Amino acid sequence: MRSLRSLSSSTAPHPPSTLLLLALTRLTLHSTPRTTPTQTPYRPASHASQGRANKAAPGPGKRLGAKKGDSELVVPGNIIFRQRGTHWYAGENCGMGRDHTIFALQKGFVRYYRDPDRHAERKYIGVVFERQMELPRARGASRWRRCGLEARERVSVGGEIAEGEVEGMTAGKGGVGEVVLREGYQYRESNWSIGRTAERAGVKVRAYKPNDRWMAWRKTNERKERNAEKRSLRRKK
Repeated sequence: MRSLRSLSSSTAPHPPSTLLLLALTRLTLHSTPRTTPTQTPYRPASHASQGRANKAAPGPGKRLGAKKGDSELVVPGNIIFRQRGTHWYAGENCGMGRDHTIFALQKGFVRYYRDPDRHAERKYIGVVFERQMELPRARGASRWRRCGLEARERVSVGGEIAEGEVEGMTAGKGGVGEVVLREGYQYRESNWSIGRTAERAGVKVRAYKPNDRWMAWRKTNERKERNAEKRSLRRKK
């Protein structure tokens, strides 16, 4: 009512509806508090937070490639080729590790070759026993296997060896110097006969005395001196 009276006294005569609207407008303006917008401080990042910016730097090289060339001598376990993926496959007398590294399984010479009979596009690495051997082998040819042995010419002394005999020994029932057929189909001399080889050869050995503490003490001191010398040599290195 006070606002209506002030409007009616300060302004020119207006219709009652206009005065009512003016009073309502003034009430809403006084009731709503005035607010001022606040500004939040913002600082951009010093460097990129995603992508390649925060990833590790490239590491050292992995030394991939050929480690042994063609016709080069290798022994079992030698690494021949390091690779990522199967650019080369393991051939004769070679194996492949879980990281696709190709290594030798036998002693011999390296060969890089293709085998159209096995696969038209694959490249293989193999090992041969002799330098003049070539890969791939002819189709249907016998397999080369060393089995831990080396081929040598057999030289017989005093004629050929009879069947069932071993050179320098005679087959019998297990006497001195005789060999018998044992387990595994092997002609072998008995253990007690092998143990008396030095006696038959005339080699004199000092008899062992169980209660000879002087001999035991001397052997113990010798062993300690040898171990001390080995340790000193390791320290010098």
